[in-house]
Amino acid sequence: MTDFTIKKDSDGVAVITWDVPKKSMNVLSLEGAAELDKLIDEALADEAVKGIVITSGKKDFAAGMDLNVIAGMKDQGGAQGVFDGIMTLHHLLRKIERAGMDPKTLKGGKPIAAALPGTALGIGLELPLATHRIFAANNPKAKIGLPEIMVGIFPGGGGTTRLARKLGAMMAAPFLLEGKLNDPKKAKAAGIIDEVAEDPLATAREWVLNAKDADLVKPWDQKGYKMPGGAPYHPAGFMTFVGASAMVHGKTMGVYPAAKALLSAVYEGALVPFDQALKIEARWFTHVLMNPSSSAMIRSLFINKEALEKGANRPEAPDQTVRKVGILGAGMMGAGIAYVSAMAGIEVVLIDAKQESAEKGKSYSEGLLDKAISRKKSTEEKKAEVLGRILPTTDYAALEGCDLVVEAVFEDPGVKAEVTKKAEAVIPQDAIFATNTSTLPISDLAKASARPDQFIGIHFFSPVDKMLLVEIIKGRETGDRAVAKALDFVRQIRKTPIVVNDARFFYANRCIIPYINEGVRMVAEGVNPVLVENAAKMMGMPLGPLQLVDETSIDLGVKIAKATKAAMGDAYPDGTVDEVLFWMADEGRLGRKANAGFYAYDEKGKRQELWDGLEAKYPQADEQPELTEVQHRLMFAQTLEAVRALGEGVLEDIREGDVGAILGWGFAPWSGGPFGWLDMLGAARAVEICEGLTDRHGARFEAPDLLRDMAGKGDSFYGRFGPQAKAA
Repeated sequence: MTDFTIKKDSDGVAVITWDVPKKSMNVLSLEGAAELDKLIDEALADEAVKGIVITSGKKDFAAGMDLNVIAGMKDQGGAQGVFDGIMTLHHLLRKIERAGMDPKTLKGGKPIAAALPGTALGIGLELPLATHRIFAANNPKAKIGLPEIMVGIFPGGGGTTRLARKLGAMMAAPFLLEGKLNDPKKAKAAGIIDEVAEDPLATAREWVLNAKDADLVKPWDQKGYKMPGGAPYHPAGFMTFVGASAMVHGKTMGVYPAAKALLSAVYEGALVPFDQALKIEARWFTHVLMNPSSSAMIRSLFINKEALEKGANRPEAPDQTVRKVGILGAGMMGAGIAYVSAMAGIEVVLIDAKQESAEKGKSYSEGLLDKAISRKKSTEEKKAEVLGRILPTTDYAALEGCDLVVEAVFEDPGVKAEVTKKAEAVIPQDAIFATNTSTLPISDLAKASARPDQFIGIHFFSPVDKMLLVEIIKGRETGDRAVAKALDFVRQIRKTPIVVNDARFFYANRCIIPYINEGVRMVAEGVNPVLVENAAKMMGMPLGPLQLVDETSIDLGVKIAKATKAAMGDAYPDGTVDEVLFWMADEGRLGRKANAGFYAYDEKGKRQELWDGLEAKYPQADEQPELTEVQHRLMFAQTLEAVRALGEGVLEDIREGDVGAILGWGFAPWSGGPFGWLDMLGAARAVEICEGLTDRHGARFEAPDLLRDMAGKGDSFYGRFGPQAKAA
């Protein structure tokens, strides 16, 4: 079986079809590239072939390069192996671009077009960019773009060089530096593709039969080519690159190597001829791939995330596809769960104590769909179809026939127990009951159930429609079928699941609360709040701890603190933090929802500067700590909890620990997650830092036994606990 096949028609058009066996989307492998290379040679050498069309045998064109292949280049050949592999790809695409034309006269080449039936991402766009004309189907669901930056690399198959030269650095920036994706019509308007057609293959065939020599020569191969917007030495171009450099540093804080490398490749490439620019691109791509950050991001955000979404940790059980879900509680969480379920084609019964509240919960979906329609991302027909799946009611009898119930009522064990009993009196004997809670122990809540083996925790993050992570929590008696049901449901609603065992705050909140608390504690100590916030952002955290507590609400923090103190008694460690939070709450500064928190807000709710009342209450110390000290406190507050969770068996798979941290609370994505970060740092160095932090700040920074053991043996987390280690 081959990835590429060729068919030569009597009219002289050779159609090369990309169709990777046993895959729903085409991805490029080294073997596939070699096959394509041979077929291009064959078509160019055949005098009967007048032109070539490259298309796909699937509904989409391609999802990109197989990142496992890229990782393999690094593992097998190091930097030279990566560079050689990328240059081999450049030679292939350059062969397509020049298409046999005379290098001096630029005549005599054969026209080569790309016909895209649907989505074209990564190398799936870089390959068409090397052809002479790109035709895309009029398919509004198709996505066209270069999203590599999102997983810690950049377009290294010529996409960076070609798109920058085609559009200019300024116009190419959103597609290269932000990974912006477009539907075909917007891609054409942006100048990325050439035509949108009802039948792209037929239109491409017609074009290659009528193309002239001049149609084949790319602008950068023509004499006198000037880069749109100006090259770096041009006054306008100079300002573009100065601005782009500032923007990249402002957004990445210097911790994401791919963005800086991409900009360097564009800048340096614009100063030299095209073929030299491709070599520069390949060198910078190799530089990024050899950086441990890119490997960690690829591992967590692509390989591990994909494995979890495909059910890497799903127990053996028959298919548990959800057909009808009951949702108890139509507040913000319940309404969000109803929306994502209905969007996935699941019938939804949305129950609340009052019909008015249930209707309001349904209207949340209506509002989201209206917004999508206004942005031309949905239609009135789709809206009617989705809303038609949601039944708002107060009648528990409507739960009859539900194979899954998700309870999302107020965080009160008594209220949860009451609705559990009401639902179980109606639902089928084999239905699974899930509770959506962020703090209450699942095993305790399961005591209200007559079927504790069918009782499980499903912790959604707010807002449900936007957050990618769902935390599935196994109680002491939760059975395998309940876990399988929860995983299959999360897959249906297109979220990423992690499965953890029951413990205080589960996994995500267990790690994020110490991060917030450490930031608040530093404010009480007199550390400049600006230093606290920026130290976090300079480590790659999307929000500083003070902004994060404003977003989640300070009164929620107070409530969690009171409940935790009641449960822990004298062992409770966060009295200093409570002093600050309780004072803020008493002042009415409850966070963004009150337009007053650690930050000030204007009358429209837009966040302004840090509130000046903080310094009046907690004056800043004359001597401020070093930036690294603040960063270590914030990072280790989270990371040590992740290690403890693994050591205690709350986490069973470090992949879930890393993916969950990045998607759940934004843990420094450049690091690949807490375990990825510790592997970069090295266990011995981590223990050394912990010992210093413990001496200066207390026992909360003591290195867990697991970390000390790893330091003593020279182990890494992925070396000891990664999937390859488990398989061995």
